[in-house]
Amino acid sequence: MPFFSSNSTVQESSSFWQKYHFFILLFAAIIIKQLPLVSIPFNWLETYFHEISHGIAAILTGGSVLRIQLFVNGSGLCTTQGGIGFVISFFGYAGATLWGWGIYKLASAHQRTAQIFSGVIFVLLISSIIFWGRDLLTWFILAVLAIIFLLTIKLQKIHYLQRLMQLFGLLILLNSLFSPSYLLDGRHLGDGAALASMTFIPEFVWVLIWFSIALFALYSLYKAAKK
Repeated sequence: MPFFSSNSTVQESSSFWQKYHFFILLFAAIIIKQLPLVSIPFNWLETYFHEISHGIAAILTGGSVLRIQLFVNGSGLCTTQGGIGFVISFFGYAGATLWGWGIYKLASAHQRTAQIFSGVIFVLLISSIIFWGRDLLTWFILAVLAIIFLLTIKLQKIHYLQRLMQLFGLLILLNSLFSPSYLLDGRHLGDGAALASMTFIPEFVWVLIWFSIALFALYSLYKAAKK
């Protein structure tokens, strides 16, 4: 009778995961995006990183953040004062892409790094509640996101946290990939319209630029996973 050692099975399973983990997580992210209720907090997460990117761009260019608003349908608004308008408008979608890419990369680097960065995001969410939230709905959404990251930090097995953070990064990236297309609704509202009025470059060009940045970020993660 043939004998199969448990060590051999574990090694084969580990090898399969190492080879295909990016596609497994990407497939899981795509499935989650199709589930109406399950996808809601992840849509909020991408919106938060979009709006906080506006805020960070304002602060870095000499402005300030007056308030951040998040809505149930996944939309949001960051009200700023001062700063460089072009940079602030551009870095909503571009910043969300960088957050998604950075979360995945840092989580992939080391399990402890994933835990530390999850804690950093938790602190950022709490700070946003204190300093920039001005309404109950925004406080509620930020609190839900903060609880999600708090629960991930509390995971006893850190490698589960690492996988969750990678999944979060891919979900944010997927949202960043497709969200700019919603601007092409003929209403000429939002970041693309703002940039078009500043530069006289059509809105669809900015949408294409944001899409390309997100696609390149996703491709770079795929290339890194192959190595």
